[in-house]
Amino acid sequence: MRTALTVAGSDSVGGAGIQADIKAMSSVGVHAATVITAVTAQNTCSVSEIYPLPADAVQAQLDAVLSDCDIKAVKTGMLYSAEIVNVVADAFEDHSAPLVVDPVMIATVGDKLYDRSYLRALKEKLLPICELVTPNKHEAEQLAGIKIDSEDDAIYACELIGREGSSVLLKGGHMMGNNVIDYLYLSSGINKITNPRLKKAGHGSGCTLSSFITANMANGLDLVTAVFESRKMIQTSIQTQYSIGKGVPVVNPIVKLAKKEDNAKVEILRELDSAADILGETIPLELVPAKGMNIAYAVKNAKGPEEIAAVDGRMSVHNGNVKKGGQIKYGAAEHLSYVLLEVMKTNPEIRCVLEIKADKPLVRDLEAAGLKAVPAVRQNGESIGKTIRGSVEGCKTFPDAIYELDGRNPKATIFGTNPKNVLSKFDKLF
Repeated sequence: MRTALTVAGSDSVGGAGIQADIKAMSSVGVHAATVITAVTAQNTCSVSEIYPLPADAVQAQLDAVLSDCDIKAVKTGMLYSAEIVNVVADAFEDHSAPLVVDPVMIATVGDKLYDRSYLRALKEKLLPICELVTPNKHEAEQLAGIKIDSEDDAIYACELIGREGSSVLLKGGHMMGNNVIDYLYLSSGINKITNPRLKKAGHGSGCTLSSFITANMANGLDLVTAVFESRKMIQTSIQTQYSIGKGVPVVNPIVKLAKKEDNAKVEILRELDSAADILGETIPLELVPAKGMNIAYAVKNAKGPEEIAAVDGRMSVHNGNVKKGGQIKYGAAEHLSYVLLEVMKTNPEIRCVLEIKADKPLVRDLEAAGLKAVPAVRQNGESIGKTIRGSVEGCKTFPDAIYELDGRNPKATIFGTNPKNVLSKFDKLF
C-alpha cells in the first residue's frame, strides 16, 4: 500500500488535524504515517489549550518514519513554531516526495494556532521547497502581506506567495459571493475552480482537503488532477458533514474519487508499483541495461504517453541492488510508451511492457519457456511503429516478446495484458 505522511497537530475532538488527515488519506486507499507537532485541547466550539511538542520530539518522529517507510507524498498542517518549521524544512529539503503545505493559522472555531516566530520561518524555509501551498483568505493575506478584497487581489496574492516557485491553491471559502471560487496558481498561470457555496465550511475542511490532495498525489496523480479531484471530494465532504457536539459540524472525510477513470488510473499505478518492487528483488543483475530498465502500463484505450505509467528515472543497479530512479508516474517513459501505443494498435488487450537487456542465452530461455519471441525487424531511421509492424508481420498471434541483439543496446521487450501477466512470463525464464 502507498504511504503518505502528515505532519500536524492532534485535535482531541477528531474533526481536524492528524485525526482528519488519517481518515481522509485512508478513504482514497493510502496509508497515513503521522508526525505529531502539538496536542490541542479543543472541541467543536473552541480551542482551550495548545501543547506544542519539543522540536527534538518532532525530529525523532520524522527520523523514525523516514528511515523506514517509502513516503510517496507529505503534507504539513499545524506546525505552530519556527523551531518546528525548521526541523520539518530540514527533513524535506532534499526529499523526492512532493510536499503540500497547509499553512494552518486559525482553527475553524476561530482560535489562533501559531506563535509569533512561525510566519517568517514558514515563508523563508518551507514555502520555497514545497510543491503546493493551500492557504485560505486569512492565511493568504498573512503570507502575501496584502489585504484580499477582490479577484485581482486574490490573483496578486497567489503570485506573491508563489514567487519562490511553489504552486498555490488559494481557497475561496472565506470570500464573498454565491459561488466559492478557488484560485490555483501554477506555472505563472491561474486556474479558477468554481463550486456552489454551501451553508457551512465545517470543522476540518482545510485539513481534509489538503490530505485528499496529498493522498491523491501519493497515488500518482499529477498536481492539477489531484487538486481538481480533491476539490470535488471536499465538496461532497462538506455536503455530508455531521454534528458531534454543540458547535461547528464536522466535515465527512470518508469520500471517494469522483471519476471512475481516475480510480482506474490509481489502480494502474498501484499494480505497476508492486510489479516494479518485485522486479527489483528478483531480476538477475545481468539483465539490467547499463542505462536502466523500465516497465510501463497503459490505461485502457490510451491515446498518448500521458496515459501510460512507468518508473520515473528507470530502474538501475546501485551497490549491487536494483533500485527505482523515482516514483511510478504517468508520462515517465516516452520511448517505451510509443512502443506500447503501437502494440495496442495491433492488439488493444496488450497494455503492459517490460524492457530488459538481452543476449542469445536469454532468447533461448524465452523459447525454452514456451514463449513466442521474434527478432526486431529494424531498418535505419525507420519509426518505432514500422519496426513493430515489421516484427510481428506474419505472426498468427501477437508474440510474447520482441528481441534485438544487434547494436550497442541489445534488448528484449516482453508484452502482456497487465503487470501480473508480464511478470508471469518473466518468471518462466528462471
